[in-house]
Amino acid sequence: MQRAYAVSRLRSARRDPSRVRLEGVHALKHAVRFGAEIEVVATPDRDELERLLTTLAPDVTLPVAPVDVDAATWATLVGRELPSPVLAVAVRPPVAALPDLDRRGRLVVLEQPRHLGNLGAVVRVAAAADAAGVCVIGDADPWHPTAVRAAAGLQFALPACGRLDTLPELGRPLVALDPDGAALGPRTLPADAAVVLGTERGGLSAGLRRRADTTVRIPMRAGVSSLNLATAAAVVLYA
Repeated sequence: MQRAYAVSRLRSARRDPSRVRLEGVHALKHAVRFGAEIEVVATPDRDELERLLTTLAPDVTLPVAPVDVDAATWATLVGRELPSPVLAVAVRPPVAALPDLDRRGRLVVLEQPRHLGNLGAVVRVAAAADAAGVCVIGDADPWHPTAVRAAAGLQFALPACGRLDTLPELGRPLVALDPDGAALGPRTLPADAAVVLGTERGGLSAGLRRRADTTVRIPMRAGVSSLNLATAAAVVLYA
């Protein structure tokens, strides 16, 4: 019964907006470390899972016992092999349409990101930099399993809100990253700035560029057209 329940929850989590599917030990360890409510953990190799947790996250104790699944069932759950043998389901925390605007640090705003892996990588960078949060304008969901996997589960470490139609007034200096802006340098950006990044190919919309209090660019060698979205976010957050 326990195994059947675990398999059912893992299959339904992808379509359940109130749940988060965690793929791999890194996503699981960060979710637990930052207070996620874990409902189900499943593995085809309990010994390897315990070895990885002991090696990579000795501070983490799983709040629920792992459920063992056979290789055939595991293959139907993962679709493609994961680098570590664990899947889990967590309750998706309630996240407001915008993060707490009193939270310290810079806020990252992504306009119409197209690649969920890049979106997740931005969340990972933002968590490492102790940013105020990550907001997404457009249809991309920062809690999608692909984004959670790319972020190693660090959506649980900071506010991650998505699917905004437009960017409301934030009460923070609005900084747009744009090739025509002033060169980014030390102490260029306020510590509480809301930094808006567009797509790698199209950049920011004209509307957001007009709203910006400041427009900056990342100095780059001639002939290099752009940076990966997460790399650009890292440069700005650590500037």
